[in-house]
Amino acid sequence: MIQWPWPRSLAARTAVLLLAALTVVQVAGLTIHALDRVDLQRLAQLHDIALRAISVYRSVAMADADRRLAIADELDRTEEATITLSDLPPHGDLAPTPLLVQRQLRADMLLVPMPLNRRPRDYVFLGGVGEGRLELGLRMPEGQWLDIVMLLPPLRPWHSSTFLIAFMVMTGAAAMLTLWAVRRLTSPVATLAAAAEALGRDVNAPPLPETGPTEIATAAKAFNTMAGRIRRFVQDRTFMLSAIGHDLRTPITRLKLRAEFMDDDEQREKMLADLDQLEAMVSATLAFGRDVTVDERATRVDLVALTRTVLDETADAHPDAEALLTYEGPDTLPVRARPVAIKRALTNLVMNAINYGGNARVRLTPPQDGVVLLTVEDDGPGIPPHEIERVFQPFQRGEASRNSETGGVGLGLPIVRNIMRAHGGDVTLANRPGGGLTASMTLPQ
Repeated sequence: MIQWPWPRSLAARTAVLLLAALTVVQVAGLTIHALDRVDLQRLAQLHDIALRAISVYRSVAMADADRRLAIADELDRTEEATITLSDLPPHGDLAPTPLLVQRQLRADMLLVPMPLNRRPRDYVFLGGVGEGRLELGLRMPEGQWLDIVMLLPPLRPWHSSTFLIAFMVMTGAAAMLTLWAVRRLTSPVATLAAAAEALGRDVNAPPLPETGPTEIATAAKAFNTMAGRIRRFVQDRTFMLSAIGHDLRTPITRLKLRAEFMDDDEQREKMLADLDQLEAMVSATLAFGRDVTVDERATRVDLVALTRTVLDETADAHPDAEALLTYEGPDTLPVRARPVAIKRALTNLVMNAINYGGNARVRLTPPQDGVVLLTVEDDGPGIPPHEIERVFQPFQRGEASRNSETGGVGLGLPIVRNIMRAHGGDVTLANRPGGGLTASMTLPQ
């Protein structure tokens, strides 16, 4: 079976359905118009035939008997009909004319004035529209039959020369009005989708205008209410985590001070190391739980300059790795993003590549279909395929070959994914065929 392509958008589907309905209505209307026009043409045609036939009859019947044949011959040449006089009624190969048509012909013949004693004494009607010609037998008072055969021209329901142009103009106007109406009525759906996308990237996105039809205004109001609740939830969570972080840092600081007064140097160093690790874990956990994109506004930023800044800062912090940091891509690439959040995500990926792979090659690809691709490659041992998605879960670290003595609590990649998805993009990992790992970040331009 043939499967016709079905549009994916609501506006296109609605337009297709309305245009299909318009086509059906147009076809039905044209069919009714054609049938009515055919009926009118048939009535006019029969009326004209009846008047012409009775006029011929009157000319012949009102003449002298010795001149009737000559008049019939003369009319035969001028009336575009076959006219003969006979003593017998017509008995050609045509079928009898329908009774309703016969009644109409007789009624129309009464419209021509004529003395009552000269009117036909009898009638015979043969043929009709289906036969393509009509044969009328009119019996004169003297008994002779006047046989008149007339051709019936085909009926033409579309005879008007401007009908096709008028029909095309009317159909085009109706189609344009339909498309405009569909686009106007479905535009709030696209607006709602754009607002939902913007809310996913920025919880501080401006609210929807609560105007328009009742249904649209109600949906916009519900959406704004939902966005407000999400915003309050995020703010409350951020406030709570900040308070927890402040409360945790205070006892950690006190424990460090007390550890300084321990007499056992070995135990003091171990305790301070544990407290430093605990403080790092608290800081990383709070950074992961606190959405760094909540308070930062999206702005136009040069992604190339931001990438070079990350590489320069990494080289300053790790002088021995400066030669292992490379960049490949365009000289400038403006995108709309939150600079601090994107910088942090890129820093995490570069540091992972340095710590676990020994080098970092950053490659930036110009946008394709409005999406920018940034990859960070290293030459390390990679990640087992079954571990790739697991490392994006909080507090999940890779295998020992990738993270021995590198520190971290397993929150770097989850933070990167949170940041990128908050921007409408994502981050994925893939092992390179020749060894090493590729981290790919996608970011809408």
